[in-house]
Amino acid sequence: MDTDALIDDPDIRIIVCCGSGGVGKTTTAAALGVRAAERGRKVVVLTIDPARRLAQSMGIDSLDNVPRRVKGIEGEGAGELHAMMLDMKRTFDEIVEAHADAERARAILENPFYQSLSAGFAGTQEYMAMEKLGQLRARDEWDLIVVDTPPSRSALDFLDAPKRLGSFLDGKFIKLLMAPAKVGGRAGMKFLNVGMSMMTGTLGKLLGGPFLRDVQTFVAAMDTMFGGFRTRADATYKLLQAPGTAFLVVATPERDALREAAYFVERLAAEKMPLAGLVLNRVHGSDAARLSAEQALAAAENLETGGIVDQAAGKAGLREPADSPTAGHAPTTDAAGTAAPESGTDSGPRADRTTTVSTEELTAGLLRLHAERMQLVAREQNTRDRFTALHPGVPVTAVAALPGDVHDLSGLRAVGDRLATGTDPAGAA
Repeated sequence: MDTDALIDDPDIRIIVCCGSGGVGKTTTAAALGVRAAERGRKVVVLTIDPARRLAQSMGIDSLDNVPRRVKGIEGEGAGELHAMMLDMKRTFDEIVEAHADAERARAILENPFYQSLSAGFAGTQEYMAMEKLGQLRARDEWDLIVVDTPPSRSALDFLDAPKRLGSFLDGKFIKLLMAPAKVGGRAGMKFLNVGMSMMTGTLGKLLGGPFLRDVQTFVAAMDTMFGGFRTRADATYKLLQAPGTAFLVVATPERDALREAAYFVERLAAEKMPLAGLVLNRVHGSDAARLSAEQALAAAENLETGGIVDQAAGKAGLREPADSPTAGHAPTTDAAGTAAPESGTDSGPRADRTTTVSTEELTAGLLRLHAERMQLVAREQNTRDRFTALHPGVPVTAVAALPGDVHDLSGLRAVGDRLATGTDPAGAA
C-alpha cells in the first residue's frame, strides 16, 4: 500500500482508522496526521481514545472538543496539524444548543434523563463521533480529517450507532410518550389519555414515577429535534461511503487481531465503504534471517554439549574494579566453571565480584534468543499469509515494531516513515 500517495491525494478528505482494541489505531492516526501535515496538508486528527496518549505524543497538555494547533510541524512547504479529543457529552450539548431555542435547550440540558443519555447511553459515543466528523467536514476548514475510531468491543460499532440511536428515537416507546402532544382535539386526547394513563401507570411501577416523568419531559422537549438526528446520521453515513473517504484497517500480526481485521474488511465491503488497505503494526523481523531457528537451536545444543568446541576454552566475565585488591588476578573456578571465592575473602555474594561465564554459554544463549525471534517471525508471516490468501485484493503495509513506546513527534515521524516504506517483515526491527 502506498501510504504517501493516499495522504497526498487532494481528493481524499477523510481517513478513518479502524480495528480492534490495542492494535495501535491512535498511534497510526496521529502518525498519518503528522506525516500529511509535514507534506503540506492542513490536517485535523479526531481521537476518541480515553488514554490521552495522542495529546502526550503531540506535546499538548490536554485535548478537548476544540481542535488545538500542534507545534513542531517541520519541512519545507509544511502545512498545519490540529488535534482534538471527542467530548461525547459536550458534542451532544452543542447539538441541542444549535437546534433548539434558548428556553427549550435549557430545559433539555437540565433534564436528568438527558444527562444520563448524553453521558452513557449505549451507542452515544459512536453516534457523537459521527456527529463531530460531520461538523468538521461541514466547516471545510481542513484538507484532511483523520479519525481514530472509538475503542468499542467492535471497532465498526460507530457505523451502526446512528441507526441504533435513530431507531431508539423513532421507536414505539418514544412515539407512545410523544403521542399526547401529537393528537388533536379533546375527544382524541380524552380517548388517548385513558390508554396513556394505563401505560404510564404500569411503566411508573417498573421504572419509577420520577424517572418516567423525566423521560416524558425530555421527549416533549426533544420532539422537534428527532428528525434532525436521523437526517444528520444519514448524511454522515453517505459521507463515509463517498469517494473522498478512505478506511484503513489496523491490526497486529496475531491470529485474533487479523481475524477481527478480516471481519472489518468484509463488513466495509458489505456497507460499500471505500477500503484503502491494511496497516499491519508491530511486525518483527531479524537482520540475521539467513540463520534459521532450526540451525540456531542445533548450534546452541552443540555448544552446550561440547559437540563443536572444547568447553574449557574461553571465558567471559565482568572485571573487578581497577582499584580492587583482586584486580588483574584471574579468579579460580570450580569444576562447573563458576567463580570460586578466594582464600581470605568473604564468600557471600557481592555486587563487584567477578562473574565468569563461558563464551560458549553466552553464544548458546544468544542462539536460543535468535531461534525464538525467528519462530515469532515465522508465526507472524504465516498469520499474514492466511489473511492475504483470504483477501488477496487488500493492499498491506507492514510497520516494524519500535524498540519503545511512542511519546513525542519524533516517534510519530518514525512510525510515519515505516508506514510509508512498508517495512519488509524479514528486515523488521
